[in-house]
Amino acid sequence: MDEILKYFPDLTDLQIEQFQKLDFLYHDWNEKINVISRKDIDSLYTKHILHSLGIAKIMKFEPGTTVLDVGTGGGFPGIPLAILFPETRFYLIDVIAKKIKVVQGVVDALELKNVKAEQKRAELVKGDFDFIVSRAVTNMPDFVSWIHDKIKKQHKHTLKNGILYLKGGDLTEELKDFPKATLYDLSTIFEDEFFETKKVVHLPLKFQP
Repeated sequence: MDEILKYFPDLTDLQIEQFQKLDFLYHDWNEKINVISRKDIDSLYTKHILHSLGIAKIMKFEPGTTVLDVGTGGGFPGIPLAILFPETRFYLIDVIAKKIKVVQGVVDALELKNVKAEQKRAELVKGDFDFIVSRAVTNMPDFVSWIHDKIKKQHKHTLKNGILYLKGGDLTEELKDFPKATLYDLSTIFEDEFFETKKVVHLPLKFQP
């Protein structure tokens, strides 16, 4: 929890309480439904929560923003971002029902009113979103093919509407067909060695009527 406060010192008392509760909630749920690997659960705040919040260091969502989290798994990056941006609406989806069960349990326990969680494939989602976030669920070409028609037309941020993707490693080959993609190195923001190769990829996408 200390590393969250280190990089996000302006949290409200409610946000601090919600972030603190995540430790118990995920340990408890993980005993019933394994959504976080055993070796990672003890590094929850660094490898899952702070990693998710890397997006917040690149983009501060304005009130009323809508965000789709594809392949959310146990709720990352959606739940940490929803705590940080209570006036942004988040829609968290995953194809695996037991993962959404965990997400809904955490959302209910935290009383997050700005989160909807559902078992659904990305291709079947109806509606448009300002941003679509995810954490390395697949390669970028496939990901774009799932969600390219779900971007809102009107922009309200300095970064154009599109994808904010958490990914690691050398992305040169994967992004060769996306010249408009911008990479932000999380190693320049967070000190832990876990972030050495971690990046946020912003890929603007055009509205498709």
